[in-house]
Amino acid sequence: MTHFRKLGAEVVLLLWGLIPAGSSYLGCSARSVCVYICLKRRAEWRSQTRWFSVACRCYLRVWAGMDSLFGTALKSGAAGRKTAKNGSKKCKYRSARYPKTSNNPPYLPPEAEEGNIEYKLKLVNPTQYRFEHLATQMKWRLQEGRGEAVYQIGVEDNGLLVGLTEEDMKASLKTLRRMAEKVGADITVLREREVDYNSDEPHRIAEVLVRKVPDDQQFLDLRVAVLGNVDSGKSTLLGVLTQGELDNGRGRARLNLFRHLHEIQTGRTSSISIEILGFDSKGEVVNYSESRTAEEICESASKMITFIDLAGHHKYLKTTIFGLTSYCPDFAMLVVSANTGIAGTTREHLGLAMALKVPIFIVVSKVDLCTKGTVERTVRQLERILKQPGCNKVPMLVSSTDDAVTAAQKFAQSPSITPIFTLSSVTGESMDLLKVFFNILPPLSNSKEQEELMQQLTEFQVDEIYTVPDVGTVVGGTLYSGICREGEQLVVGPTDDGKFRELTVCSIQRNRSGCRVLRAGQAATLALGDFDRSLLRKGMVMVSPEMNPTICWRFEAEIVLLFHAKTFHKGFQVTVHVGNVRQTATVEALQGKDELRTGEKAVVRFKFIKHPEYLKVGAKLLFREGVTKGIGQVTKLQPSKHNSSQHAPDSVL
Repeated sequence: MTHFRKLGAEVVLLLWGLIPAGSSYLGCSARSVCVYICLKRRAEWRSQTRWFSVACRCYLRVWAGMDSLFGTALKSGAAGRKTAKNGSKKCKYRSARYPKTSNNPPYLPPEAEEGNIEYKLKLVNPTQYRFEHLATQMKWRLQEGRGEAVYQIGVEDNGLLVGLTEEDMKASLKTLRRMAEKVGADITVLREREVDYNSDEPHRIAEVLVRKVPDDQQFLDLRVAVLGNVDSGKSTLLGVLTQGELDNGRGRARLNLFRHLHEIQTGRTSSISIEILGFDSKGEVVNYSESRTAEEICESASKMITFIDLAGHHKYLKTTIFGLTSYCPDFAMLVVSANTGIAGTTREHLGLAMALKVPIFIVVSKVDLCTKGTVERTVRQLERILKQPGCNKVPMLVSSTDDAVTAAQKFAQSPSITPIFTLSSVTGESMDLLKVFFNILPPLSNSKEQEELMQQLTEFQVDEIYTVPDVGTVVGGTLYSGICREGEQLVVGPTDDGKFRELTVCSIQRNRSGCRVLRAGQAATLALGDFDRSLLRKGMVMVSPEMNPTICWRFEAEIVLLFHAKTFHKGFQVTVHVGNVRQTATVEALQGKDELRTGEKAVVRFKFIKHPEYLKVGAKLLFREGVTKGIGQVTKLQPSKHNSSQHAPDSVL
């Protein structure tokens, strides 16, 4: 037997093939050794995925659980077969406990060095040096997640779910709370799962959200565009979320969102309205339910969801497209009425979001008006459309808190995942699941990309223009790049003659509260004092004087014609949307072709009709005219003859 112990894996393989399975205990054990070695090698080839690790441990236990393969007593082959049988039962039991579903994966992907997700096996009584290192590591993860981080406790760095005992889990969470306090953050346990395949004592893993306590309005801001057909319940849903009170079934919750009298009278949104929903550092909802002002919400919130309520009627399609292109939403929420299903502009709004590559999730509203079968039919209809070749989406129905946590994490990681919620604004059914989803939803850009944008020159896109008594001219929009401060000198344009004019930023307001510094990616309103409003229009940009902006009448774009009833040819006029620019342009030439039909591609040269615009190469383009629609990308600019060196010095650059 001593000689057998020194045999290599190849000899064990040979023995396994020669010794019959039922001849003796040695045959069963040799098979176990062989299979263990094979599985162990294969596990290394497959990056030690947990399925192979569990299988290896099963066979190792079969081998080690017997008295002694190399000892003095040899048991009968029947005893060996009985032990192997018990081992296979345990393996089946474990595989049954962790079915291969998307909601409860048997293992996690290996930990990434970058990003805001950290794996920790245990955090029990660390030394002072170790604690300082852990706190520094948490600060790095928070910076990567722009104020948010997710800790997986009881998980190895390779993603293996090991789990901790109840005592170790309590100690680890206590250490994690101390680390969060040191870096100025709070923790919230999102969910816990039980894993006990390593021992008879139950083990658990915990998923913990770490979020910075707000300071000086540096909260995480995510913009969500709300799409959907008319009368699907978009404004009512936002009213319930932001006001904290359920609807009465007749649209009471939406009244605070309307901006015009005709909207209140008809119940239909025709303009773009902005509403906010906050979450504090502990994940609690911060909204208007306690008579808070917008300024109080901003002071209390660590994370802000800014809803952009868009019009659903086809008559206001240009307003909806302008909101999608100029407000730069991070995500889009498509609201579908359960009783009407996919109707009206639902397909069109879904197509617009996909054309602009905005990640989209779906909310099926008004489930209180329908039977369960009707709701299921609407969900099946949505799933069928999402799986079509044009969409290539993976629908994920959210029915529990665990589903909401999983959907939020996968939705940000993979653009193909499309969560589907079914809820009611009247009864409040599943409304908490949507709030959990918003609370955990991470930003799409990391801190490195944010820093790169902030280091560029200032560029602010003008989307709205107001005149406020005792304040003067006010413009609203999004800071595309750089940093903007109070008192900063900028230039705005282009005017009709292609020039830029000087102005001074007097004050800044963000989410209806004062703000001294505006950073790239944030939306705000800027007060310009006594600057002449007649010189401003939507589609202008306010840039740093050091920038040499390129303005053009003509530009080329590579386009795809999505739909056109006849042929698309030279001389055709369309309304072009590029960022915050919206203007009619004429098709001057099609390279290599005389005309285009639905589904065809080409490089087209456009010319603006009214005035020149500020564009960038690589910008997404969307054009329409009646039922004609197309998308593309700006590939080349033909600069205007006017440039900054020809401008007059007095208040004009």
